[in-house]
Amino acid sequence: MPHRPSPLPHPQSAGGRRPQGRRAVVSAGVLAASLATLLSAASLDPATAAPASASVRPDAATTDVLALVQLQRKARVTTAVVDLDGTGREPAVYGDDTPYDTASIVKVDILAAALLRAQDAGRALTVQERAQAESMIERSDNTAANALWRRIGLAPGLEAANKRLGLTSTKGGPGAKWGLTRTTASDQIRLLRAVFDTGPTSHASSTALNKASRTYIRTLMTRIVGEQAWGVSAATGSGWALKNGWLQRNTTGLWDVNSVGQVTVSGRHYLVAVLSDGNTSMTNGIALVERAARAAVTSATAH
Repeated sequence: MPHRPSPLPHPQSAGGRRPQGRRAVVSAGVLAASLATLLSAASLDPATAAPASASVRPDAATTDVLALVQLQRKARVTTAVVDLDGTGREPAVYGDDTPYDTASIVKVDILAAALLRAQDAGRALTVQERAQAESMIERSDNTAANALWRRIGLAPGLEAANKRLGLTSTKGGPGAKWGLTRTTASDQIRLLRAVFDTGPTSHASSTALNKASRTYIRTLMTRIVGEQAWGVSAATGSGWALKNGWLQRNTTGLWDVNSVGQVTVSGRHYLVAVLSDGNTSMTNGIALVERAARAAVTSATAH
């Protein structure tokens, strides 16, 4: 197994400590009765609202909805989570499973596509490709991503790889703009399965990448530099592997903030994808994503 470092301290904003939001305490009866009204009043798709098939529970996963709404009312967030050690294949999805811009989380997909191309050619990545891959994932280097994006054939190359990886709702960004690739939380879980799912019930798409390729991606995702070690790692006190993405939109000044990866909680492994947009700042977006990740994993561990 690759080394899984403990989560590192969250980076501080230039203005001081990151916002924590205000946690509200409500009784189970009040929460169940008022949840729908509360969420319709705010233009936020709560990552902690129970999925359609589940009942509302008065636990941390549901009470945290109130804190999310207080955090920022115009942001949109969707979370998907699946217990990798369980028998279910479909993730629990919280929020609308609609497309979001990937920003830099697409770099995992780019690397997977590059590795598939190398596998097809019967070779390993070149020394240059490995250097670019490591810089792209560990430090989120955009120059390295540009080079590998061209190497895989831009959006058509990404989409051809994604058919083999089992992704069904991801569309590559136009031209050189890989960060404007559109994806859904469910598709990100499919990608994570292709990297992390090695169990006996894994889907054929999970074996598109060979063992060496999967191990390589997983290892790089545990070596994220300290200032980028936030996001889904907030849901665990032990091992994690992740990739984050963030992008400020020129037209609105609002932020896309995303995080995908695997976390280990009480010895069990969970795949988690949190996608958000409309954040008023990167700091607020990180806080929202981390709250959503914690709440989704808390809900998953309760079942």
